[in-house]
Amino acid sequence: MNSLLVANRGEIAVRVIRSARELGMRTIAVYSELDRDALHVHLADEAWNIGGAPAAESYLNAARILEVAREAGAEAIHPGYGFLAENASFARMVNDSGITWVGPPPRAIELMGDKILSRRTAEAAGVAPVPGTTDPVETFAEAARIAAGIGYPVAVKAAHGGGGKGLRVATRRKQLAAAIEGARREADAYFGSGVVYLEAYMEKTRHIEAQIILDHHGNRRFLGERDCSVQRRHQKLIEEAPAAALTDDARRSLGEAALAIADECGYVNAGTVEFLFNPDGSFYFLEMNTRLQVEHTVTEMVTGVDLVAEQLAVAKGEPLSFEHLPVRGHAIELRINAEDPGNQFRPTPGTVTEYQEPGGPGVRVDSWMAPGTTVSQYYDNLMAKLVVWGRTRPEAIARAKRALDEYRVAGVATTIPAHRAVLSHPTFEAGEVHTRFVETELSLDPEPFDRGDALPSEAAKTRHAMTVEVGGRRFDVTYWVPDIPAPAGGDRPSRKPPKRRTATGQFSTEPGMVVSPMQGTIVKVSVKAGDRVNANQQICVLEAMKMENEITSPIAGELIELRVQPGDTVRNNELLAIVR
Repeated sequence: MNSLLVANRGEIAVRVIRSARELGMRTIAVYSELDRDALHVHLADEAWNIGGAPAAESYLNAARILEVAREAGAEAIHPGYGFLAENASFARMVNDSGITWVGPPPRAIELMGDKILSRRTAEAAGVAPVPGTTDPVETFAEAARIAAGIGYPVAVKAAHGGGGKGLRVATRRKQLAAAIEGARREADAYFGSGVVYLEAYMEKTRHIEAQIILDHHGNRRFLGERDCSVQRRHQKLIEEAPAAALTDDARRSLGEAALAIADECGYVNAGTVEFLFNPDGSFYFLEMNTRLQVEHTVTEMVTGVDLVAEQLAVAKGEPLSFEHLPVRGHAIELRINAEDPGNQFRPTPGTVTEYQEPGGPGVRVDSWMAPGTTVSQYYDNLMAKLVVWGRTRPEAIARAKRALDEYRVAGVATTIPAHRAVLSHPTFEAGEVHTRFVETELSLDPEPFDRGDALPSEAAKTRHAMTVEVGGRRFDVTYWVPDIPAPAGGDRPSRKPPKRRTATGQFSTEPGMVVSPMQGTIVKVSVKAGDRVNANQQICVLEAMKMENEITSPIAGELIELRVQPGDTVRNNELLAIVR
């Protein structure tokens, strides 16, 4: 196995390519039209265009990826995370084509990727899942009866969901129908299945997960746990290893439960089993992610193991390279996302005009950013992962604060202000966070972000094409040149940067004007022209960067004009509706 195609983009593609190159493998990148100049494209030995910007035309196009793998002579495919990483059909297609799949067996992906089947698998392994149903919910009447038995609040979850997608919470019966509708819509959009089920929504629990890896020789290892309780929108924001205040007995029980579930589903390769911990130390199985996790970095920092290298070794049929790895020190990962924490963590797609990463002892940054990089509405908004290590948890926290002070990003809002607030909060410092900590305890005031120096946008470039021959093979090359307007009077362009600008939210300040906070797609319209609406009533739902965002009326009044319908694509600050 000497050549590897990485079927992904962004920081995870960069991460996998780097480990593969260290192992002497030939690396093959794939990219969409939007990612033609991305970092992973430049780092790989060769790169292939697989389609248009929408993921369905490129990174989710299994047939095209396999076609490229065959043409490029790839001997293995690593899926990263997201896109096709947990798609059992794609894993089978890879195996059937004679290419090595760097991941678990397709059957294990099916069992654990279906949240209902995974709950049954956990029960068969002797591990209790979060209280709820082990069958799909078909009707509202059925859901209402089950919810009454479980007790509110309840979580409506997509059977094939993950990463916080396809999940809605109902705190009372009145909210249940909307929660089911929202979960089904999002699940169908992201996972191609609207099947949902119900779970008890456990408040003020800790989200702790176990990193495991198993090979084909019967070796099975528990590599410690990670605390992922700091979340927003049911998605992780900060992860750390080891989990604070976890007893040795609890840690041992956690590892045994994770490996028992892996054995039950015939698991091989790296995986993560997630649990919810109660304050009394009891825990429930939540789900299993049959892939490498975003937060695998903190496990690497405290164990010294390269999880991607181990994944590749297992895929080759080699045994694991270690028996026991003691955990040393403490590591924290901070997800640097293009989001505005002071505006309900709304995504902020756009062009990064200035970018400088921190460094120094115990600091690692996994990213794909550079000045001029565009964070697109089409993909996840994860820009980078800032990972720090310290001999103790307080030392790691202090190092994280210092690294954040060095981090420089302009052009888009980021989660950096939220990270500063979390790291300085007494609850976090005491290691007592829970999954609703950000919602219930963290105060995040609106904070202006630096929009930076203007850079040529995608629309301000001219497309050129040429044909070249390399090694006798014909290539059609397309490239874009920024359009630089000629200065007035024929003077040379000034090198002096323009004055910096800051903004916190919508540019329109007129009451009753409902505008889009970002570029995206309208997936639901909740009202019609002529309706009377209340202040903060939902007007529509906007999907951008894998997140749904509720757009509400700023005032009470009559909806005199509605300019959008489901399926419409809207621009940042575009007028959507008028209320008078």
